[in-house]
Amino acid sequence: MENIIDYVKKWGEYSLFERPFNEVDSLVLCQLVYLHYGQFVPGLDRRSAPVSIRNIYEHPDRDRILDDYWYRENNLELFTAAVMSKRFGSLKMNFYVDIINEQEQAQFSAMTYLLEDQSVYIAYRGTDATIVGWKEDLNLAFSKPLHSQSLAVEYMERVAGFVAGDFYTGGHSKGGNLAVYAAMNCKTRTRERIVQIFNNDGPGFRPEIREQGHYPEITGKMVKFIPRSSLVGMILEDQKDYTLVESRGVGMLQHNTYSWKIEEDHFIRAKNMADGKMMRDAALNEWILSLTDEEVHAFVDTLYEVVSASEASNVFEFGADWKKCLQNIFEAAKEIDETTRKMISKILLAFFEISSGRAAAELKEKRKELKKEIKVPAPGGGPSVLKHLKRRGKESGTK
Repeated sequence: MENIIDYVKKWGEYSLFERPFNEVDSLVLCQLVYLHYGQFVPGLDRRSAPVSIRNIYEHPDRDRILDDYWYRENNLELFTAAVMSKRFGSLKMNFYVDIINEQEQAQFSAMTYLLEDQSVYIAYRGTDATIVGWKEDLNLAFSKPLHSQSLAVEYMERVAGFVAGDFYTGGHSKGGNLAVYAAMNCKTRTRERIVQIFNNDGPGFRPEIREQGHYPEITGKMVKFIPRSSLVGMILEDQKDYTLVESRGVGMLQHNTYSWKIEEDHFIRAKNMADGKMMRDAALNEWILSLTDEEVHAFVDTLYEVVSASEASNVFEFGADWKKCLQNIFEAAKEIDETTRKMISKILLAFFEISSGRAAAELKEKRKELKKEIKVPAPGGGPSVLKHLKRRGKESGTK
């Protein structure tokens, strides 16, 4: 049982002419797009020649691509293995875009790969380590399209105008969601050129979003992979046509692509998802869909305020000073009603599982302490969660 690094080292001896492009190749490209190529790869504004992966590797400042903390050592090993391989060694990159707009609550990045067999792959980056990136993930529960989703469509259209022939597209996490959204909302002539769409554990869509796009036209081209204990990939997912894969990770850590188990040129399939897990996912999605836009706005804003109280600017600062972060968070959470606090607590627990195992354990203890400190109104007493959320929505000026 291997991961994507082992795969590149082993299958790297085969060219794409010898062994055709596959689902694991796609995941490799979707992970590599998490690196920061702004100093090396041309953007969309200029029609420059693509840059080879070897040119970046040989550049004296190549470590700049690893400036983010997100799986730094694994990313370096994967990048190096790709450079040294026959399969990815001739890979070229172009049209790199990296945008973080806090005012628009948007974190967007994408890049286009040109493979040795002349294939083109448009890859969208998933959520990065910034707090604004995680808030945008939660905003997927809104009925209106996100700014990053609109940027994904624009990016696909522009790249399609620059390159010839058909192309692949995909992404991991939010990147998978963006790839699907772009495919179902791009122009017909662009959509017809798409060979396949890879959604690697990315969130789904509200029914209204699917209905507004050309979702039925792309279902035959779309493949979605979800690890057995997925949380992110099951948000607003009710299509059931996804493939479960095995992972070495536990809980939310299965979202990490380096934990996915690989055999030869494919992911190892998981037999089924636990019934209890499916029921919890269904309950979460039912709760999200039961809220109005105003109530969802209020919930996400409340959660964001609580997270911001930690004074951390990215998820790794939670792990660096987790005791201080937790103290600040729970001071802020005391003013929130019980139902909202429970939902926030569940999301934060998953959040902490990524940044620090110790913090996750501490969070469970804090939840117990908080329950004892706060008197929960009896049924029928005090404002309901919906009234609370409506009040929060009005205070924040949402319509």
